[in-house]
Amino acid sequence: MPSKPIVVIGSINTDLVVTAPRLPHPGETLTGTAFATFQGGKGANQAVAAARLGAPVILLGKVGSDTFGATSLRALQTEGIDTQHILTEPGDSGLALISVAAHGENSIVIVPGANALVSPDFIASGREIIAGAAIVLAQLEIPIASVLTLARICHQADVPFILDPAPAQPLPAELLALCTWFTPNETEADFYGGEPNLRQQGIQNLVLKRGERGATIHQPNQPPILIAPFPVIAVDTVAAGDTFNGAFAVALAQGQPPAEAARFAAAAAAISVTRPGAQASMPTLAEVQAALNGGLS
Repeated sequence: MPSKPIVVIGSINTDLVVTAPRLPHPGETLTGTAFATFQGGKGANQAVAAARLGAPVILLGKVGSDTFGATSLRALQTEGIDTQHILTEPGDSGLALISVAAHGENSIVIVPGANALVSPDFIASGREIIAGAAIVLAQLEIPIASVLTLARICHQADVPFILDPAPAQPLPAELLALCTWFTPNETEADFYGGEPNLRQQGIQNLVLKRGERGATIHQPNQPPILIAPFPVIAVDTVAAGDTFNGAFAVALAQGQPPAEAARFAAAAAAISVTRPGAQASMPTLAEVQAALNGGLS
């Protein structure tokens, strides 16, 4: 494992998950089959994914002063994540309302809560921690201005910066140019005009997460590299992308080439979709290694 920590900056949520035979149409009411509460938030998810794989992880973010926030902190600490730089703000923590269909498809509504208070000043206060990272992960469930501040710090400190553009939204050209790795899924890539358009906007390295079809790596002056999927029966696809990103960061921090790192990440993500929940579904290093050796079914 890398000696330097993986630093994650992002959202910390509680996921309220309802399962139904299918997702409802607009204006339609369905009868669900199950309800559960899970720890989530893209920042927390990616931190847990990396920590489960044995990496030292520091998470920067904010929770509210409610019971959701306290529970989230305890859960992160149980995973061995350094939570010293997570601040508690008066008010509500972030929440995600998630509907999951029987075949695994999901829809998500986010209520930011304390995540909206992760300000550029807060990011700047963690400059030394960020500069000492092996690699930095971020997403778009905190303010864009804060993500841009983070990208600038990473660039100045020569620390690799991975941006997961989720939920997809317009991004300043400077932020795109400062990403070491940009990791959209297919829906998010389409939002940004697809791979050719992203390359025209200054993206250095692109990993396109393609779900059950694996992943594709695009790098300058190189042909695309296709990462084959690991066939599984999906139960719940929530946080599969977060699992991929956390695992990808761990592998890159270990010095693995991008193609090997993406295959490692694809195996981790494949395992995660066979289980319900976000953080609850994320695999250990032993499980990923078994999958890479043909032990995934």
